[in-house]
Amino acid sequence: MSDFNRGYPRNMTAGVADMSVDAGLRAFMLGVYNKVGLGLVLSAAMAYLTSSVPAVTAMLFRVTYDGRLVGYTGLGALVAFAPLMILLFSGFAMRSISPRASGAIYWVITALIGASLGSLAFLYTGASIATTFLVTATAFGALSLVGYTTKKDLTGFGSFLIMGLVGLIIAIFVSMFLHSAMMEFMISVFGVLIFAGLIAYDTQRLKATYYQLGGNEAAIGVATNFGALSLYLDFINLFRFLLYFMGGSRR
Repeated sequence: MSDFNRGYPRNMTAGVADMSVDAGLRAFMLGVYNKVGLGLVLSAAMAYLTSSVPAVTAMLFRVTYDGRLVGYTGLGALVAFAPLMILLFSGFAMRSISPRASGAIYWVITALIGASLGSLAFLYTGASIATTFLVTATAFGALSLVGYTTKKDLTGFGSFLIMGLVGLIIAIFVSMFLHSAMMEFMISVFGVLIFAGLIAYDTQRLKATYYQLGGNEAAIGVATNFGALSLYLDFINLFRFLLYFMGGSRR
């Protein structure tokens, strides 16, 4: 699986074949989408657990008596940053990883991210979270459909988005020290645009990956798991940035 990354497989373009009528591709993409959906269900369940069970909440978050989030506990910070560490490690191990191991990585990351998402319940109202989730799901479906059906090669667009993503990560870390409302606003604007574009790009990239793998079932199994992880992360990040604009504050 050394070719499974945020770039097209070698010697592969978006118009390689008539992908819209390929039953194998449809089955592959359906497997990816099903896994994304189940990952979101798991994350929602974990978020509910960490925000609704007082004993669990106390282990991860520092919350005032009137329900305001102050910060993370040591364990909570570990849970919040663990997915990034796992992603970095899996990137090095991707060449020899098995479908079972890649599946385990996917479920562990979705569970950990879901646990940390429980903090949103102390920042935004339940109604605004639900509304933003529905808007994100609708946008995700539309953007992924664009990526699946377009005949335009999005490789160059994807490279631009990835450079933007690197800049966005740097800006987020800087904003943690500056506490600038304008900077947070601009980060959220660019975050929405970047992850909206990545949904379409990653969908098209998965199509190209399927054809490059040439029916290798083990490799397709790994691609399904990591493909679902890419789209899951796109969804979650789009959701979080949209919350900046749509989330009703509980304060």
